[in-house]
Amino acid sequence: MRPTDHTLRGALDALATGETTSVKLTEAHLDAIARLNPRLNAFITVTAEKALEAARASDARRAAGRAGPLEGVPLAIKDLFCTEGVRTTAGSRILDGFVPPYESTVSGNLLRDGAVFLGKVNLDEFAMGSSNTTSAFGPVENPWSRANDPGTRLVPGGSSGGSAAAVAARLALGATATDTGGSIRQPAALCGIAGIKPTYGRCSRFGIVAFASSLDQAGPVARTVEDCAILLRSMAGFDPKDATSAEMPVPDFAAACARPVKGLRIGVPREYRLDGMPPEIEALWRQGLDWLRDQGAETVDISLPHTKYALPTYYIVAPAEASSNLARYDGVRFGQRVAEPGSDLRDLYERTRAAGFGQEVRRRIMIGTYVLSAGYYDAYYLKAQKVRALIRRDFEQAWGKVDAIVTPATPSAAFGMDERQDDPVTMYLNDVFTVTANLAGLPGLAVPAGLDAQGLPLGLQVVGRPFDEETVFGVGAAIERAANFTALPGIRA
Repeated sequence: MRPTDHTLRGALDALATGETTSVKLTEAHLDAIARLNPRLNAFITVTAEKALEAARASDARRAAGRAGPLEGVPLAIKDLFCTEGVRTTAGSRILDGFVPPYESTVSGNLLRDGAVFLGKVNLDEFAMGSSNTTSAFGPVENPWSRANDPGTRLVPGGSSGGSAAAVAARLALGATATDTGGSIRQPAALCGIAGIKPTYGRCSRFGIVAFASSLDQAGPVARTVEDCAILLRSMAGFDPKDATSAEMPVPDFAAACARPVKGLRIGVPREYRLDGMPPEIEALWRQGLDWLRDQGAETVDISLPHTKYALPTYYIVAPAEASSNLARYDGVRFGQRVAEPGSDLRDLYERTRAAGFGQEVRRRIMIGTYVLSAGYYDAYYLKAQKVRALIRRDFEQAWGKVDAIVTPATPSAAFGMDERQDDPVTMYLNDVFTVTANLAGLPGLAVPAGLDAQGLPLGLQVVGRPFDEETVFGVGAAIERAANFTALPGIRA
């Protein structure tokens, strides 16, 4: 087996038995990045020297009997996480030259547990997008291709497209990601890997460049459900530096993957059967429910009546919070500065933000500023918050009947880079199955479960009760075992 063929669990086992070393694993992944990243554009920054230095130190710790839970595992870090001494861009020109003097809590937890960082991976600018085509550093290419149209470059999904593409192409054993409206689950599904958005508050947001503070949540993407569980255990935990961090114990998520689903009640929300949904998505959904019934679970039809308002609610709340969060990028304190000699402060702001922000970021700032303005706050933002409360109440009522909910992860397979891009509203519909979990603060897991007619991966989503990631992992692992998804992308190490 080549070093890049390991799952994260397999790599940990190989490291423990001495079959391989962290240096060998790291060198193999750095070689793969050097060969494939010029095409995929998954990495913005590769920290080869730092990675090899960390790998050597990791091998020394293991030899001394001081191995951590992730000792020696090469990972990729989404370039939304601040990394001490390594530039952080958020996929935007406005952060040119920004090198954080501190480490985000999540990435710091991974370093504490022995992980090796290969570099920073690409993303939609400020995590705003569902295709990874809005990055100031260029689009990321999905390593999968259509069977009858291999020449069309496909999107990997977004905003965590660089994370998902890097893992799918075997450039890293796992990666950090963030999810504001589906940005972990959607790219994971489009790239044929697993990814979990944990409960809001499970992972600290300290040191993560903010998009929408009440929605953003960090989580992992990896090749298997168990790999995600291993990573999440290290990433999660209470952090006094984050006022929204939950002071709760972190369970052994990997152990939960072996839980049987017999006796569990699986909710099937009727509102997720959308008009015009592709037959392949509907068939995969039915198949996933059959797999769970075959393992002893019971399926229960439920209603989440306010689901139809989720997308418009999200696209009021998220831009509103973004317009507030992005006001700090003014060309004064850090990042890019664009000014003419003798210009005043307003001119500095306008020139810097016009040059630094891309089109999608500007669009969302404008929407957010509009819905927060004095004349429209009650009509839009306040009403959206009321609908958000109703969406949360729908789920609370559902938990009286079911233990988890299973839905499609995306409304389609990966699409071409030149498709759907001219209509922002059509692009926003990519999040139709995922935004409700963010609005309600719930955990959601994407699991690869099948292929469409063109050989592209399709995923299913498992949504659970707040802070019940263990049941989510158990159901997800049951789907994974039944699906036996072994297909691989055409571009990989």
